[in-house]
Amino acid sequence: MIEMLEKTVAHNGLVAAFALVGAVVLLAGWLSRHLTMGRVHGSAIAIVIGLALAWWGGRLSGGHKGLADVPLFAGIGLMGGAMFRDFAIVATAFEVQVTEARKAGLIGVVSLLLGTVLPFIFGALVARAFGYDDAVSMTTIGAGAVTYIVGPVTGAAIGASSEVMALSIATGLVKAILVMVGTPVAARFLRLKTPRSAMVFGGLAGTVSGVSAGLAATDRKLVPYGALVATFHTGLGCLMGPSVLFFAVKAFVG
Repeated sequence: MIEMLEKTVAHNGLVAAFALVGAVVLLAGWLSRHLTMGRVHGSAIAIVIGLALAWWGGRLSGGHKGLADVPLFAGIGLMGGAMFRDFAIVATAFEVQVTEARKAGLIGVVSLLLGTVLPFIFGALVARAFGYDDAVSMTTIGAGAVTYIVGPVTGAAIGASSEVMALSIATGLVKAILVMVGTPVAARFLRLKTPRSAMVFGGLAGTVSGVSAGLAATDRKLVPYGALVATFHTGLGCLMGPSVLFFAVKAFVG
């Protein structure tokens, strides 16, 4: 029975990958609801579990692709490849309604730009402080500070190493968790009471999972507005990271 199951999984790697990711998401959602009372979003917990599984797979197989190096989970390599990654980004962009986005006005655009550039600068400076002084590494880690999706997308475009891209994902994850936990605490100070303020906050924070969870713990009615503007960070970061921001860093560090 076990041998039959192993053969079935081995010959249907992509299906098995979807099943594994689904199980991880379900577990992360349960942990989010019961251990953190929803304050830490399930997506952040799922990413932590994914990173732990990648480390375990790498140690077990001695390879360089994490869990995908284990024959039983080879489909993870296809599911986590560039094709599905780009498909997910495009699918996210299609959910945005331009007519709704216009309601944020000029202040929403400004907050979006600031929320993209300022975290990038901070992430790049932290990377340099820890010894990553080349333009590729600084740009990749800085892009990770925008969101944990922008980091690896930027790194793949400019030729960053897998280690640096992993650091960029970890950087974005830390940011998402900080936003999740900090939003309810700072909500009164930030005056998060109206849809407009939620849009501005979503533009400045820039992480959809962090903004969604943080606003859900503050006022569930504000979640769609904050997430609406935060969604644009993925597309904007993926456009600016390998181009404008990379060339700006290269001009400074050579």
